Amino acid sequence: MLLEAAGRPLVAASVPRPEPGPRQLLLRVLACGVCRTDLHVADGDLAHPKLPLVLGHEIVAEVAARGPEAERFPLGARVGVPWLGWTCGTCRYCRSGRENLCDGARFTGYHLDGGYAEYTVADERYCFALPRELAPAEAAPLLCAGLIGYRSLLAAGDGAESLGIYGFGAAAHIVAQVARAQGRRVFAFTRPGDAAAARFARELGAAWTGPSDAPPPERLDAAIIFAPVGALVPAALAAVAPGGTVVCAGIHMSDVPAFPYQLLWGERVVRSVANLTRRDGEEFLALAPGIPVRTAVERFPLTRAGEALARLREGGVRGAAVLIPDGAPAP
Repeated sequence: MLLEAAGRPLVAASVPRPEPGPRQLLLRVLACGVCRTDLHVADGDLAHPKLPLVLGHEIVAEVAARGPEAERFPLGARVGVPWLGWTCGTCRYCRSGRENLCDGARFTGYHLDGGYAEYTVADERYCFALPRELAPAEAAPLLCAGLIGYRSLLAAGDGAESLGIYGFGAAAHIVAQVARAQGRRVFAFTRPGDAAAARFARELGAAWTGPSDAPPPERLDAAIIFAPVGALVPAALAAVAPGGTVVCAGIHMSDVPAFPYQLLWGERVVRSVANLTRRDGEEFLALAPGIPVRTAVERFPLTRAGEALARLREGGVRGAAVLIPDGAPAP
């Protein structure tokens, strides 16, 4: 499925099977999650994508062939391909363990063709080993929703016993499970009137649910904003206690409105989370099975990728949407 220009529908296209270059793997896609970042790329919120482009960066795949010098994974191995597709390895960010901030980074499904396809290629150094016991569709959301949720939870701080989550979609439903396993209390803020999302949050152990325009019943230690709505920043600041942290977890957000300094005063902190590191992925994928994290997914055939994006835009997906190519093995 190709994105030919921002704001235009995806089109089905037959293209030559990609050839793996040095250190690359040819991958047969088994499942690919549909992420809100895909929506931002498709809608033109993120500038200068590669065009035409194959979206998708939550890829579960099987190694079909290896390029020169690719030795990390054997043929037939199951791997995950995340958003981070390549970094320079030499800049000050890469040298200090912050490869997520590399100025020259290339991202899957943005600069590099992704997983809305039957086959793709990826640099083996940025792939993760995945166990075969985990069904491809259930594994796919872990590769971005899970990783960004995990990085956001780290940014919220170990001492955040009461945690607000704004927007209860793919990432939130995963991070809520991790937070609960760590003994934190989760306060879920959902779109006003979205009873289904509130019910979903309660099913996953939320201590409280309420609309995003309402205050929580107590001051919170930290809050994570997954919804791409800038007006939630002052709302979250008002909800956290002095010394609390508000983490903006999305890659894109509408403008943050002006707010009184009093909301920030008291050593409150607002920070963003950008991309991920390979260390994030290794840590989270080792942690998730022990909780265990259970992803809720809605499956769509690859040819209905446009429908999946539309459902995500409307807030109509419970958990995560996942694309399954024709011919992929049944779960």
